[in-house]
Amino acid sequence: MPEGPSIIILKEEVQQFAGQKIIEVDGNSSIDIERLKGKTILDFKTWGKHFLICFDDFTVKIHLLMFGTYRINERKETKPRLSMIFSNGELNFYTCSVKILEGDINLYYNWSEDVMNEKWDPKKAKKSLDKIPDEMICDAILDQNIFSGVGNIIKNEVLYRCKIHPESLIGKIPSKDLKNIINECSIYSFEFLDWKKNYELKKHWLTYTKSVCLRCNLPIHRKHTGKRNRRSFFCTNCQKLHV
Repeated sequence: MPEGPSIIILKEEVQQFAGQKIIEVDGNSSIDIERLKGKTILDFKTWGKHFLICFDDFTVKIHLLMFGTYRINERKETKPRLSMIFSNGELNFYTCSVKILEGDINLYYNWSEDVMNEKWDPKKAKKSLDKIPDEMICDAILDQNIFSGVGNIIKNEVLYRCKIHPESLIGKIPSKDLKNIINECSIYSFEFLDWKKNYELKKHWLTYTKSVCLRCNLPIHRKHTGKRNRRSFFCTNCQKLHV
């Protein structure tokens, strides 16, 4: 599943179509795609893992899910979920969720929850975490209403940086460590963005998919953790378990 930084890259790559009119539309999406024909794209926005195509009175929300892809000015052999043709090119989405949000997009999203948005509010994130003291931090970091845009790679890398075991309970983690985790979720997301643009993301991974802890030279544990049952990679020696 693409994480927030990858959706930022998508937004940057499609700027050539901002202000352009859709000449033709196609796809096997269940939405009324003909509604898009003849419409002018006013803006592209992102909220975490959501890619937003904004028109004058509605917005098309694209979620790439686990295996979604897109093509700019080219096509795959399979039929797209949504295809938009412009005078200066085309934009095609595959294996994704496509929905229409009516009216003002600001009524649907709290931009302060997006770790890569200029309105990101770490204090709000801290208040949200304080309300769920019995949840594991590995689950909370993946809560898109607290850390929109953060995915499993970022989760693992942030917890390794902060030396916190993924199964630690939020209410047991010292406040200074919790604040450090919150800040690193945003910091790492922007570093992720830079590394991905330079095609060097994987070489910066410290724990994700790794076998040996770089700090302790001990085996990295691999386990599906929390109620979300997502893969975690962690060192039981340097990442403290707070329970």
